[in-house]
Amino acid sequence: MDDKLLGEKTHYYCSSSEGESDEENDCENEGSCSKAQQPTFIPEPELRDNSKHCTNTGPKGVIKDWQRYKQLETEKREEQEKEKQELIKKLSMTCRSHLDDEAEKAKDEKLMRDLEEELDEMEDEFLKEYREKRIEEMRKALQNVPKFGCVYELAADKYVDAIDKENPVVTVIVHLYEESVPGCVAMNGCLQCLAKQYPTVKFCRLKASHAQLSFNFSINGVPALLVYKKGELIGNFVRLSDDFGDDFFAPDVEAFLQEHGLLPESSLVSGIKSSQQQEDSDSDFDLD
Repeated sequence: MDDKLLGEKTHYYCSSSEGESDEENDCENEGSCSKAQQPTFIPEPELRDNSKHCTNTGPKGVIKDWQRYKQLETEKREEQEKEKQELIKKLSMTCRSHLDDEAEKAKDEKLMRDLEEELDEMEDEFLKEYREKRIEEMRKALQNVPKFGCVYELAADKYVDAIDKENPVVTVIVHLYEESVPGCVAMNGCLQCLAKQYPTVKFCRLKASHAQLSFNFSINGVPALLVYKKGELIGNFVRLSDDFGDDFFAPDVEAFLQEHGLLPESSLVSGIKSSQQQEDSDSDFDLD
């Protein structure tokens, strides 16, 4: 009764005060008790595993656990915040609407147009500056060059002197012609116009029959143009009626000569003329 009141478990021990009638039961209980009272062996790995779960249940242990909990909570919050920022950044880069693409495309096109306009302005300024510089160089170079402005009729005995004794910078263009050939008549008229347009070029003409050329050349080889510079032949064009026909105009001959590089650029010649006219007008004003 005392054992029951104290809450003791009787099957963990054997009592000697019990009767012989319960001998067998007591022996059985003794066997179980003896087995229960024997120490059990716990492997060392299990002891280590159990030691990991041991915690300090005192006030210091509770405070330490609370601090560790707060630390883990802060680290987790920071990690979640970092993942959130990365996700926002990724979405901001990928979530683009069609309107955003169109706006960016329009912006790029406007930038390209502005750049092209700026380059065109720079190119125009460069070309303008280059042209003015080139005109000034030619004007200075041609200050001592003789001016002609008409077509000179040459005699056979003056033909060589008209070429060899001319200024080395002057281009001499000689037209071999016959009055009876229609193409020669057209060529004479074209050269009259070009002589006024290009005063620094010396235009001449000579009858083929007077130059002691063959009769066949006088009939079939004209109109012909011979171009000289520094006393050397740099261009030889015969029977030009095959290229121009019997009726042609000054721009046709001009384009032909420019194509072969035998005339100065018309734009530069016009610039030289305008600058000379401006200088002449300024000098006249000063004299007045």
